[in-house]
Amino acid sequence: MSKTELLSEEVDGVVRLTLNRPNRRHALSFSLLEELDQTLARIGAETSTRVIVLASSGAVYSSGHDLGEMRSRSAEEYESLFSTCSRVMQRIRQLPQPVIARVQGFATAAGCQLVAACDLAVASELARFATPGVRIGLFCTTPMVPLVRNVPPKIAMEMLLTGQPISAQKALAAGLVNAVVPEDQLDAVIQGYTDAIRASSRRVIALGKREFYAQLHLNESDAYSRAVSVMTQNATMYDAQEGISAFLEKRPPEWEK
Repeated sequence: MSKTELLSEEVDGVVRLTLNRPNRRHALSFSLLEELDQTLARIGAETSTRVIVLASSGAVYSSGHDLGEMRSRSAEEYESLFSTCSRVMQRIRQLPQPVIARVQGFATAAGCQLVAACDLAVASELARFATPGVRIGLFCTTPMVPLVRNVPPKIAMEMLLTGQPISAQKALAAGLVNAVVPEDQLDAVIQGYTDAIRASSRRVIALGKREFYAQLHLNESDAYSRAVSVMTQNATMYDAQEGISAFLEKRPPEWEK
């Protein structure tokens, strides 16, 4: 792994990207965001990659934007920073591969946004989550976007208005993370997810992720109309026919490469 702000390692179709700014609490600098965006774009085009894990190390998952870069900037510079960050978050949703946040520590502001943008998240018992921008006069408006699409409004407003952190257990109850485990069990639990995803068809996983977000905010009638069309298309795919045949014939499926 090269010594950059973002480390990358691939094993058996699972790419682990590790934020690598320990001296800055893994803050999302402009350069780190650009590197993350470019890396995700490249990985998204690689059919060999089945799952992406976004990780970190130490007591902090990510402290959000690097405040050292944010003092006395022009409106154009701020817009460029927040636009780049928003592009990264949306890219995570648009990738064909599922993205799992491995949250070992404190995730604040845009760090919390990063967790909320991922498709799945597993947190250690010591992890905490906060959107504390209001305490320094900068409301967490962009982190709010994926946050309110993960947790109930009252919980989101509590986090946004008070800036106070919530525990991993409260994040689990609110739906921000999928599981809370001792830190030494993080990788085992994540491997359970990655193994299950890798066992399924790459094309069907990509289709399912795309459609999950496409229909999420449609009204029920429109969502069903879209789902009927997509499921009809899915049913005619080779992997669907192979999966049905394999089930009936009691054998493992052989997915299209």
